[in-house]
Amino acid sequence: MQFDRLKRREFFTLIGGAAAWPLTARGQQSGMPVIGLLSLGSAAGEVPRIAALKQGMRQTGHVEGQNIAVEYRYAESQYDRLPALAGDLAQRKPAVIFAAGPPSVRAVKEHTATIPIVFQMGEDPVKEGLVASLNRPGGNITGVSGFTNLLFPKRLQLLHEIVPKPAPWALLVNPNNPNAEPDSQDARAAAVALGYELIVLVARAQQDIDAAFVTMVQQRVGGLIVGVDDGLFIDRRDQIFAQAARHAFLRFTNGASIR
Repeated sequence: MQFDRLKRREFFTLIGGAAAWPLTARGQQSGMPVIGLLSLGSAAGEVPRIAALKQGMRQTGHVEGQNIAVEYRYAESQYDRLPALAGDLAQRKPAVIFAAGPPSVRAVKEHTATIPIVFQMGEDPVKEGLVASLNRPGGNITGVSGFTNLLFPKRLQLLHEIVPKPAPWALLVNPNNPNAEPDSQDARAAAVALGYELIVLVARAQQDIDAAFVTMVQQRVGGLIVGVDDGLFIDRRDQIFAQAARHAFLRFTNGASIR
């Protein structure tokens, strides 16, 4: 198991190459071998990552439509759609299934104990109960974690160094994400340790993001952390960046924004 702090695009390039093992080992008896991809986001939002996936596959000699088929399933930021989508993929007996985030991995895990599952997530897969250990994951699940949910203290420390003025900070989370509550607790503890108030704002849909920025302006928030590994925020990243620019926020590549 390889656990590096990879960007999402780098990860999809990596798993494109990783596909070579299961495709060779588990190629279907008839037709082209199939790989499955389960995403919490939308097809439009996943364009950069899918491009990276295809690039990684090409590097191993796998070209979609020529010698490999890909089954895409998008939950459109609806967590309750994951079980049915995962079940549909598992029934198609693909050589491997790629899933991002613990909810997607759990959904696939419920439907197969034999098809290889490759994940990308920001959480600790051991703590999430998905693998036995980092060195020996066991079972049919492996992947990459950036452990980004453990970086709240560091991200908040960066805000503190850049914006030392006394002002509340905000954390934007999707309450439909099972990790919203633990992430909120971790971020709040990190903020308190630095002497800051943390306001937790929630967004379940596009319009909620706009409303959250209105609240931030009203509360004179000094810095913003956006919840990681959530399909809604990935799909609506342009909206978040536009609102940040509109309200005179500066965006950082680590997911933090400041005024």
